[in-house]
Amino acid sequence: MLKNYFKIAFRNLIKNKVYSFINIFGLAIGMAATILIGLWVADELTYDDHFSNKATIAQVFQSQTMNNNIGTSPAIPRPLEFALRQDYADNFKHIVMASWEQPRYLKYGETNIYRKGNAMQEGAPDLLDLEIIAGVKNGLKEKNAIMLSESAAKSLFGNVTALGKIITVNNEHELEITAIYKDIPINNSFNEMEYIIPWKHYVTTQEWLERSKESWDNNSFQLFVQINENITMDAVTSKIINVKKKASPTTAEFNPQLFLLPMKDWYLRSDFENGLQSGGRIENVWLFGIIGLFVLLLACINFVNLSTARSEKRATEVGIRKAIGSQRGQLIFQFLSESFLIVILSFIVALGIVLLFLNGFNNLASKAIVFPWSNFQFWLLSIVFIVVTAFLAGSYPALYLSSFNPVTVLKGTFKAGRFASLPRKVLVVAQFTISAALIIGTLVVMNQIQFSKDRPVGYNKNGLIQIPVMSNQFIGKKDLLREQFIASGGAIEMAGTSGPMTEVWSNRSGYTWEGKPAGFQEDLAFTSVSYEFVETLGLNVTEGRGFSREFATDSNAVILNETAVKYMGIKNPIGKYIRDSDTEDPSPPLKIVGVVEDMIIQSPYSAVKQAMYVFDSDANVAYYNVRLNPKKSTSQNLILIENVFKKNFPNTPFDYQFVDEEYGAKFKSEERIASLARVFTALAIFISCLGLFGLASFVAEQRTKEIGVRKVLGASISQLWLLLSKDFITLVVIALLIASPVAYYIMGQWLQKFSYRTTVSWDVFAIACFGALIITLITVSFQAIKAATSNPVKSLRTE
Repeated sequence: MLKNYFKIAFRNLIKNKVYSFINIFGLAIGMAATILIGLWVADELTYDDHFSNKATIAQVFQSQTMNNNIGTSPAIPRPLEFALRQDYADNFKHIVMASWEQPRYLKYGETNIYRKGNAMQEGAPDLLDLEIIAGVKNGLKEKNAIMLSESAAKSLFGNVTALGKIITVNNEHELEITAIYKDIPINNSFNEMEYIIPWKHYVTTQEWLERSKESWDNNSFQLFVQINENITMDAVTSKIINVKKKASPTTAEFNPQLFLLPMKDWYLRSDFENGLQSGGRIENVWLFGIIGLFVLLLACINFVNLSTARSEKRATEVGIRKAIGSQRGQLIFQFLSESFLIVILSFIVALGIVLLFLNGFNNLASKAIVFPWSNFQFWLLSIVFIVVTAFLAGSYPALYLSSFNPVTVLKGTFKAGRFASLPRKVLVVAQFTISAALIIGTLVVMNQIQFSKDRPVGYNKNGLIQIPVMSNQFIGKKDLLREQFIASGGAIEMAGTSGPMTEVWSNRSGYTWEGKPAGFQEDLAFTSVSYEFVETLGLNVTEGRGFSREFATDSNAVILNETAVKYMGIKNPIGKYIRDSDTEDPSPPLKIVGVVEDMIIQSPYSAVKQAMYVFDSDANVAYYNVRLNPKKSTSQNLILIENVFKKNFPNTPFDYQFVDEEYGAKFKSEERIASLARVFTALAIFISCLGLFGLASFVAEQRTKEIGVRKVLGASISQLWLLLSKDFITLVVIALLIASPVAYYIMGQWLQKFSYRTTVSWDVFAIACFGALIITLITVSFQAIKAATSNPVKSLRTE
């Protein structure tokens, strides 16, 4: 019997080639999209699964209250490590202090590379579960040691053994390679860490690091821990929550609260709002998971619509089977078997589509997903996926077709009822409601990105490069380099800064000024800069002036941005003083010499942070910001600047970044989401139109005689086109009326997470509605015009 069912199913597929193609290809597209999204979701959910001890690893975070606003950050003070080791050691298997990831120059012989890495304590290799290829796992035990990733070692030494070799770091420190570890997978929080230097070496490289041992105010470090098996994260958090507040009375006014953020939340749930977890990338996982289900649902709707639409052609078959004794359950099983066959064929085609487009999908999503051929769970889920899809797509047609009355059918009096087409119309409306909502959502996301891109950044980022100089070899060389860069003709100005112009590296508090409100707790973005800062960046000075070599007092000067002036409540700021309230080490007061227009340094989607720019001659310079000569090409300028750089630092690679590109990178995450949304929205529209095409074809076929009669009576092609198209247009209009308010509400809520945001404007709905109607007309018109231009004599003779 089962063989008979599949034989009939196969014959039906061959007999109705167009409808079979639409069913199989439509389902295949939907299944392929769902598989790709499923692989993407799995990659997101398994982030950091490289660590076998993931469940016990955490990072110490702290929340602090400033002016009734709670800010949360992983930046912690160095003394916290000593407090945890002394009083809470029995809760931890590992306590590991770490610096922030930082690029350094690694040199061996004539080979010099620039790689990112960390300084970490001895327990890091065990905590991070590093796979050691050569050397020892405790490779950070010695002060003058370094551990390299496999790729970094290959870049430096090729196929020569790297273990035991001495390399120079930042052209200053000679360190011995004590271990080579396997590259950390890309879907890992430490995937860019290509070297680790010992913590005991790092803390001796700069004077401020030595002073940080006793400073609870200096939140410049990271602390990773692995808790013992017999205790929970919450239990440890409850013990350490007030450690900083008790140890440092000066910080108590900020009510610092320490807690452990488990590794499972680092990637997906790392956003905080007013001290509480507020989501993160997990929102995108939910978003695309839902889109995947919708796309599959649209493909299943096509199957249901076309199966029920062609029910009259299967009525005689059902009647005969019932007349010779088939039970309804057997008929249901037969039609589900047909559905199962179609889904299997669709799944095979879907796998081909996935394999064909997986590389492109990886490029689009910035992933390195590999098809899981050997993954038993994937194939088990695929079987479940096939069965569920077969039931989802085939249940209604099976129940509907098996319900026909055999007497009515065999008498030849069977006709679908006047409401038989209602379920199909509802499903078409559902299809286009989903598609229209996706179109509107995608347009809003694109508008938000463009709105933020068009936002004035407050400085001229074009023609500006930044050169990292985080090495002692550059100290005292800034003015010399500036003169030579300008003299070469490759630059017109240069300024040194303590951080890049696309990030805030330091935040400061503990200042006093005239008119400061009682109890006010300031939080200021802090950057030390050289004299030429305003001119190099092209900042607009709204009050006062920039720093100048003509004023000796500028060594103790400060420039504020407009937001800082408002934030601090300073009226007529020029000439006013800002003082450090630290009485133990009082610094000279800072005189406000200028106010500049707000400059976007952090997220382009957020409000500009209050910032202070303090003069610094050279000691804290981390970047040279070079304004290229606009009269020469960029390539010419770079050659001239590189020649000067190499002349002064022959053993150091000339590394630089275009500031406009670094700023543009801030949009990458949202742009990836928008690109993925565009692709899956296009697929949703395509699948919907595929189903609409099939239905239009069926309706035209069903009304062949009516069209012939109307043509004989003088109906024009346009009248016949309108006759066949208006019902579908009506359904799409209803879908748009449903989708618009739903999309407006959902996207309005999504925009709320941005401080700087666009609105859901009427033109978005106009474009979406107009586009949906045009697509519908194009899809339906092909069959409508084909039917309207057919020979009426032939159609009437056929009847």
